[in-house]
Amino acid sequence: MKIIRDFQTARAVLRRSPFELGEVPPQIKQGIIGIFGEELTPEEAVARIIAEVRDKRDAALFEYTKRIDGVALKSLEVSKEEIDKAYKKVNKELISALEIAAERVRSFHLTQMRHGFKGFMEGGTGQILRPLERVGIYVPGGTACYPSTVLMTAIPAKVAGVKEVILVTPPRRGGAIPPPTLVAADIAKVDLVFRVGGAQAIAALAFGTESIPKADKICGPGNIFVILAKRMVFGVVDIDGLPGPTETVILADDSADAALCAADLLAQAEHDVLATVFLITTSSKLADEVNSEVERQLAKLERAGIARESVERRGKIIVVANITQAVDLVNLYAPEHLSLMVHTPSSYMRRIRNAGAIFVGESSPETLGDYVAGPSHVIPTEGTARFRSPLGVSDFLKFTSVVALSEEDLEALGPAAATIARAEGLTAHARAVEARLKKKSREG
Repeated sequence: MKIIRDFQTARAVLRRSPFELGEVPPQIKQGIIGIFGEELTPEEAVARIIAEVRDKRDAALFEYTKRIDGVALKSLEVSKEEIDKAYKKVNKELISALEIAAERVRSFHLTQMRHGFKGFMEGGTGQILRPLERVGIYVPGGTACYPSTVLMTAIPAKVAGVKEVILVTPPRRGGAIPPPTLVAADIAKVDLVFRVGGAQAIAALAFGTESIPKADKICGPGNIFVILAKRMVFGVVDIDGLPGPTETVILADDSADAALCAADLLAQAEHDVLATVFLITTSSKLADEVNSEVERQLAKLERAGIARESVERRGKIIVVANITQAVDLVNLYAPEHLSLMVHTPSSYMRRIRNAGAIFVGESSPETLGDYVAGPSHVIPTEGTARFRSPLGVSDFLKFTSVVALSEEDLEALGPAAATIARAEGLTAHARAVEARLKKKSREG
């Protein structure tokens, strides 16, 4: 990993640009050529997929699943029988672990419902709280399966009261969906599961097809094509944000364990070649030790190729003079994940303004947050932790304002409303109020 020992250089490195792809990895470029037979930017490829799904619907989903995933599907929907059979293909230890995780996730979000959301009526005005009708959740596939993402997206939606939760995920050879994903879907009480992934799945949820109903909102992480598709369909459908490739920052001092720091960095680097991992430390010695540990541990990883490309292309170790500089860099970068590997880590909580999730101390590794801690692991990336929150029940709720004023309220507020309306040149607005005031005067 590259080591940066100058604070101003580090600030320049961590300063975000507006959302952009940057340099597209060669394998992505070649993949696009293989699918479309010509050079296209990822944006152009996604726009083409969305247009075809909107126009050709299911036919486009079958075609792109064959071209992109290499799978000739006979049907899009996963049957209840297939889900039931998945339990026989998953060991009991994993089923138990998923049930433990589901209970933790459900309990955390039920607490959000109890303490954070309610409708009210007061003084003639108020609000009604209602859940969304139908939500689509995207669960990545491809080189790995993510039953945890099923739990982390579907359960908050169900806790919020969403009537129908639809899951889309890329199929494997023969159209199979990884059994752990299906078991997690059943545990999370997902209503429908479809074997389709990528930008075509996002387009299907946004516009609807013969098989896949149109959703009110799309949630969940994905690769760069999924991110671009979500951005392009926003407005047709709501989205939870643009949770892209994972990113993590470890803030460490001389008390940190180099082996644990390296393990945490690699745990995120193995997700994706576009994953970003940073260590910010006040200890030059720790910086060197972590760098050596990363190299040593890489040799033992099953996904070493992915993790190595991530740390070499996007990984950084930054050495600063003091914790104040370290916190400044964290707040500037606004990471998805922040791990505090320092003396008395809880004492730094108030100083961290921008982070999607904070992992406090050696006993709280990000891996626990990814799977079993309780809060959703769908967390804002690309610096959006400055203004966005992790996925939660609020993402699946909407408020309707209610205005139910009395005649006394009309008399008290009507003249002010009419005055403002006339100042804006909207005389019909003013007359709508004045007519009521005159009627009341005549009747009085």
